[in-house]
Amino acid sequence: MQRSDAHPCRATQIAGPQLLGTRHWALGTLTEDERMAVITYREALNQALAEEMQRDPDVFLMGEEVGVYNGAYKVSKGLLEQFGELRVVDTPITELGFAGLGVGAAMTGIRPVIEFMTWNFAILAFDQIFNAASKMRSMSGGQFNIPITFRGPSGAALQLGAQHSQALESQVAHYPGVKVVVPGTPADAKGLLKAAIRDDDPVCVFEGEMLYNIKGEVPEDDDFIIPLGVADLKREGSDVSIITHGKMIHVALQAAAQLEKDGIQADVLDLRSLRPLDTESIMRTVAKTNRVVLLEEGWPFGGITTTVAALIQEEAFDELDAPILRVTQADVPMPYAKAMERAAKPSAEMVVEKVNRVLYR
Repeated sequence: MQRSDAHPCRATQIAGPQLLGTRHWALGTLTEDERMAVITYREALNQALAEEMQRDPDVFLMGEEVGVYNGAYKVSKGLLEQFGELRVVDTPITELGFAGLGVGAAMTGIRPVIEFMTWNFAILAFDQIFNAASKMRSMSGGQFNIPITFRGPSGAALQLGAQHSQALESQVAHYPGVKVVVPGTPADAKGLLKAAIRDDDPVCVFEGEMLYNIKGEVPEDDDFIIPLGVADLKREGSDVSIITHGKMIHVALQAAAQLEKDGIQADVLDLRSLRPLDTESIMRTVAKTNRVVLLEEGWPFGGITTTVAALIQEEAFDELDAPILRVTQADVPMPYAKAMERAAKPSAEMVVEKVNRVLYR
């Protein structure tokens, strides 16, 4: 079954040494177990699913078009042929229904991976995520683990309109009992998805809707895991900290490259995990640079940057030499018109302007 508004990703390929992630492997020093391949974000997710389904027969994938159609974004390409229709399950357009089916399956001890065609459609399933999956362990007195993974694309693409251009991770991260990760590179996509599938709690994976075609080096090790709750310093600097996550990592790195031309060195910290949040890494970069610009794709009111700014104010106020500034999407439903959409999205130019303000330039 195909949804009429399904569309291919139209991302521009982005690759470079600045996107490699925490370990910054050098090919010349790799051991046999650390060999890497340059693959797309989509292929990294596909590898993660295939490896975990191969490793654990209790892992299965369910969602709209994940089987015969290979997924709206082709993340599940080839999995139906490899694992069969009992483990790669096509569903009707019933987000609440198949999310609830997954929660029930997880309560029996097996490990569903629920693919939403986009997190925008997952709004229909929020009751199962927030009222069932996130609360079941505490409401049952610890009788039930809920080892379920919810995943799919998030955020704006290009002219998809207000209802298909939302970065909703801050809403999901609001609920205790659910973990939230937002990978911005192929290596992070693979490592975080594998960690999510192996976790005994519900984990929501927000994939960048414009990232599926980007390429990067990804370890070929079947046990390559990125622990949940560990941020990654994507670029080192000493003058200002740009703290962000997901797709906005690329905007932050573009801004950092522009700033370097003016002699400004920026720390770019990728949160990667919003629940749990790596507060130690946040405080470490604040103590180093004393100036902070927070960047997120979502709206400004009640967003991730709001929470991070409050934490810094509470725990590192004396380290600050300037007020914390934020860059977010404009506080409006995403416009369809191309020029208005571009103006509403966070950009590298907006980040550079805020950095100059915290540096009093």
